[in-house]
Amino acid sequence: MSETASSSAAKTPVDFWFDPLCPWAWMTSRWVLEVEKVRNIEVRWHIMSLAVLNEPKIDELPEEYRELLETKAWQPVRVVTAAWQKHGSDILGPLYTALGTRIHNEGQGPTREAVEGALADVGLPADLIEYFDQKDFEFDAELRASHKEGIDKVGQDVGTPVIAVPGPDGEQIAFFGPVVTPAPKGEEAARLWDGTLAVASVPGFYEIKRTRTKGPDFSNL
Repeated sequence: MSETASSSAAKTPVDFWFDPLCPWAWMTSRWVLEVEKVRNIEVRWHIMSLAVLNEPKIDELPEEYRELLETKAWQPVRVVTAAWQKHGSDILGPLYTALGTRIHNEGQGPTREAVEGALADVGLPADLIEYFDQKDFEFDAELRASHKEGIDKVGQDVGTPVIAVPGPDGEQIAFFGPVVTPAPKGEEAARLWDGTLAVASVPGFYEIKRTRTKGPDFSNL
């Protein structure tokens, strides 16, 4: 088989929708990148928004969550969306890694300084930070369309992340999560991937869940 034929034998595309604010999506994204090392997959990054998701029920949420979703939840995702629109989808993965490292791993939270630092980390223009507080957001329609594409695959009762992969019949298999911490590595990451796909591919499958005993620290958000 030629090198060209081999490379076109193509990795399985894995579409991953994230909001940079969400620590659970961050952990799942690190797991998927581990899977990419041991399975023939290629992750394609997309934006979704917890702020958009919760707009219809914002008045029903506890005050501390309402404040988070009305302000902080919009700011990083605006900048990421603007970067995507101005510099292409290939920047989404590197920018998400830079943002998540600062927001979650380093405890900087979704601050203006963290976003400015992430832009610098990946060599993007510093003036993209102007979208951080842009109320009449220039790319609002594109953000909402990307969010809708992801959430429509799984329904409104879940959040981020959403993952979609090609099914055996050509239709996408999509699911929320899995929620996992810490992110598995190596063969453990591969086993979780294989099991997740096996479960998600069953047409009648609805949910699997257990009580959370530990998880990411939300205190810096």
